[in-house]
Amino acid sequence: MRIAIAGAGAVGQSIAQELLEGGHSVFLIERSADAVQPQHVPGADWLHTDACELASLEEARIETCDVVIAATGDDKVNLVVSLLSKTEFAVRRVVARVNDPGNEWLFTDAWGVDVAVSTPRMLAAMVEEAVNVGDLVRLMTLRQGQANLVEVTLPDDTPLAGRPVRDLRVPAEAALVTILRGGRVIVPQPDDPLEPGDELLFVAPADVEQEIVEIIRHSG
Repeated sequence: MRIAIAGAGAVGQSIAQELLEGGHSVFLIERSADAVQPQHVPGADWLHTDACELASLEEARIETCDVVIAATGDDKVNLVVSLLSKTEFAVRRVVARVNDPGNEWLFTDAWGVDVAVSTPRMLAAMVEEAVNVGDLVRLMTLRQGQANLVEVTLPDDTPLAGRPVRDLRVPAEAALVTILRGGRVIVPQPDDPLEPGDELLFVAPADVEQEIVEIIRHSG
């Protein structure tokens, strides 16, 4: 994929390096001359320009990108980049960094955002995951709030231990997408047995999240 990242600070550079290692084509857009440091991410293309300017995005040929990531430290900039990328250049997927949790409500399809990533929310979710075994933890909001990526860790006394995935009566609106077991990522199959400590990742709308919790707690 061709991926553009607006903002070449520490966050933008880290994302770029990860994507390059995944075999993607990446270029970084940065308006501060001091932050343009191609030697730090040598496999990426760089463009010294203001990503909030329509002409700059035209120069970057944003319309050829599969994904645009607005990763600056300024929420206003990230919103403008997202809106221009989606409405003016029809970029298929726009991901935006949320710096201030108080601004999270703005990061919706109205501003061209497909996925909003809030670092404070993610860190809080990881803390919750560590202490709330058996409870549902919301990791990320997807598709403008239409669904969430949520996680439930099976406790040691789970009634589902040893039972196959097909015994999980997941609501029709939701889907079990991954099981994390130790260092393994398992694509769940109907006959796969469940084990205590399994981290189950679901995509689900908010109104069925509690139903998922009840199913996991009381399946017997």
